[in-house]
Amino acid sequence: MRLFRYLLLTGLALVYMNEAHAQRKKKKEKQEDVKIEKAVDAMATAVKDKLKDDKKKSPKAFKDLIDTSAVSQKGMISVHKMDDKWYFEIPDSLLNQDIMAVTRYSKTAAGGGIFGGEEVNRQMIRFEKGLDNNLLLRSVTVVMTSADSTKPIFQAVKNSNSDPIIGVFDIKAVKKAPDTKASVIEVTDFFNADNQVFSLSSVNKQLLKLSGFKKEASYIEKIKTFPINTEIRTVKTFNVTPQLLSPSPAPQIGQYLPSGLDAGVVTFEMNTSLILLPKKPMRKRIFDSRVGFFANQYAVFGEESQRSDTEVFAVRWRLEPKNEEDAKRQKNGELIEPKKPIVYYIDPATPEKWRKYLKLGVDDWQVAFEKAGWKNAIRGEYWPESDTTMSLEDARYSVIRYFAADIQNAYGPNVHDPRSGEILESHIGWYHNVMRLLRNWYIIQAAAVDPNARKKKFDDELMGQLVRFVSSHEIGHTLGLRHNMGASSATPVEKLRDKTWVEEHGHTSSIMDYARFNYVAQPEDGITNLFPRIGDYDKWAIQWGYSNFPEAPSTDAEKAILNTMTKEAYKDNRLHFGTEISPYDPRYQTEDLSDNAMKASEYGIKNLKRILPNLIEWSREDGESYKELDEIYANVVSQYRRYLGHVIKNVGGIYDTPVTYDMEGPEFTAVPKTTQKEAVAFLNNQLFKTPVWLLDQNILDKIKPETGVEAVKALQEYALTSLFAGDRAVRLMETGVTAKNFTLDDLFTDLESGIWSEVKAGKSIDLYRRNLQKVYAEKLMDMLKPGKANVQSIPVGITYGFSTRVVELEKTDLPSVARAHLETLKAALPGAIAKSTDKITKYHLQDVLQRIKLALDPK
Repeated sequence: MRLFRYLLLTGLALVYMNEAHAQRKKKKEKQEDVKIEKAVDAMATAVKDKLKDDKKKSPKAFKDLIDTSAVSQKGMISVHKMDDKWYFEIPDSLLNQDIMAVTRYSKTAAGGGIFGGEEVNRQMIRFEKGLDNNLLLRSVTVVMTSADSTKPIFQAVKNSNSDPIIGVFDIKAVKKAPDTKASVIEVTDFFNADNQVFSLSSVNKQLLKLSGFKKEASYIEKIKTFPINTEIRTVKTFNVTPQLLSPSPAPQIGQYLPSGLDAGVVTFEMNTSLILLPKKPMRKRIFDSRVGFFANQYAVFGEESQRSDTEVFAVRWRLEPKNEEDAKRQKNGELIEPKKPIVYYIDPATPEKWRKYLKLGVDDWQVAFEKAGWKNAIRGEYWPESDTTMSLEDARYSVIRYFAADIQNAYGPNVHDPRSGEILESHIGWYHNVMRLLRNWYIIQAAAVDPNARKKKFDDELMGQLVRFVSSHEIGHTLGLRHNMGASSATPVEKLRDKTWVEEHGHTSSIMDYARFNYVAQPEDGITNLFPRIGDYDKWAIQWGYSNFPEAPSTDAEKAILNTMTKEAYKDNRLHFGTEISPYDPRYQTEDLSDNAMKASEYGIKNLKRILPNLIEWSREDGESYKELDEIYANVVSQYRRYLGHVIKNVGGIYDTPVTYDMEGPEFTAVPKTTQKEAVAFLNNQLFKTPVWLLDQNILDKIKPETGVEAVKALQEYALTSLFAGDRAVRLMETGVTAKNFTLDDLFTDLESGIWSEVKAGKSIDLYRRNLQKVYAEKLMDMLKPGKANVQSIPVGITYGFSTRVVELEKTDLPSVARAHLETLKAALPGAIAKSTDKITKYHLQDVLQRIKLALDPK
């Protein structure tokens, strides 16, 4: 074929030469002959070059490319290394198959808040045949799909889903076997490059002050391949964004890594896992807002539907019976072991004394899976350090990674199949300094009851149990569970002081709540179990997410079964889910306990009063400064502030209880008037009446030059700012149209009964109260021209996100009510001024009166 093409082109050139030659005049024959000869030579050269290119692009036989010098590995993608070049052998069976690419840091530069083992990027990819003997690599984003690939609408969906090409590879060789065919491509330059899918995103580069990629200082360290995954370890070096000299400071994005400032470049080691996704995705479990699972979603276009539907489905692991016999046994109520259990490995970098507690935090979930019909479905294991075939970055293994960091936190992410929600693996991040956070929490919330908390350094057993509790919480996230911030509200407040009840039920129904420790328990109650544990809700949520329904022929049939189960479960409020993002439901809060925030907070404050005088002794260490005391005292103040926040959310609160058409009752109801009045009374008594107990001068003299006057004012101003927020005012005005509900006028009236009590009683007013009254008056005056408010709500049935509406407050009753209360104050203050015998009190009231007059009638 190539010879024919060559002769044809040559023949055409000769024809062209003869025709041109015949048309030329004789006097130019020699010149034309020369030109034609050159043209023929040039064309012949082009033909030869084309033949060379064709020969170069044509795939070789496998043995002609990959010879006996190659170091080869067989796996999902067989890998060959020859000299400094890496080759992938892509079987035809892998083409058009979905692959999840997960990139993690293996080693990082210090000082940037990023650590080896943390995820960098994840993306679904797909190899496919291209043109002219090449393979394409596409990045696949699942946004929409068609319910039926055999219908015409499937093509319309396909036409709107062009996935970007991120790699083009010449096929260097073809390997043929009786039952398979594979294309060999070189991937050296591709992986030794800065491709976003396998490297840092542009945002992360900005945050780390990185600029251009330094290819000459980057390389592929190693590639390993396995039956369902291929692991690529790379070293990547980046230039650092030059520092700017400026005479005036300007805001900048990101921060420099210390090594980048020293050397001008930053080097990372990264590991990319290519994991083959199941050819047939796991059956999706349709999301239900009454049960708190993480979710994924995409638009579905059906041939018979009259609109596009958004299919929202839960994120969960795949648990299946080993065989049909086991499935029958499970159906009959017998616990069975799954075909593939969920295993979490403990990072060998974890200090030995904490490893068993991290493992226990995993094993604690076994009791929940038993509720779903599984035994030994989940377990923790110690990493087999002697097994060189295993890697901590390998995305086939779930690991609790231990980070040497001063960050006081831990987190539990998961990597899941975006087509179905199937969790593939998880790398939990455990920062060393989370133990500092745990110690501070436990001292502040439990030391009044537990003598073991009354010291600077906890015993290993106590700290180990704290580690276990957080481990269980983070494992819950990796199982697909969201925070259930409503769980603690299912416990009656007085039951938290009932030793027998707490031992049986725990102080919250879910370890996925932020219900740290039982701060309501009083010393005389004799309660020793102050920790959260796997509770009733956790068992129910796992039952909902992991029960097997072989009798359900479809997703919709399974949804109907689950709906029946959920309606029955919702008869028990301990099985309710409360979203962590509700802006207005006081039952769904972090760090709170019980069904009554006012009573719970009062008990909590009693315990704070007990521990405060002991902080100096409990933080004592000879030869050290009072830095430790300062930190613990700040935690006391923070805890007190949390109690205030728990109470404030009841004012203007609206209960949001997810319901469906086949359930009774409304989804939204206003918090009862009696509860809201109780909340304001609490604030009047516990905050606006100066909390002098917080101003322990024996402590303040050692940590601050101030006496606490401004600190108290700041707390009071925080509360008033929150109470007078525009969105809260809108809710009070909207719910206040019903006579039985708490109104905006009620709020101002109740607050003033406490804040201005000295005016009515004719008493002197101290410094703390004078500050408070000025703040209150100024905020009331600001409401005369209140501007606009962004009012948020959670769309019904949606997993995340808010809808927001803008309300022009000047067109509401807010300025009218505020003006009326200012007029009332203006009328009351002259009499109080006349009665006052305290000079500073008189000055203060005269000043406030003048401010009110100017606000009501500006000149």
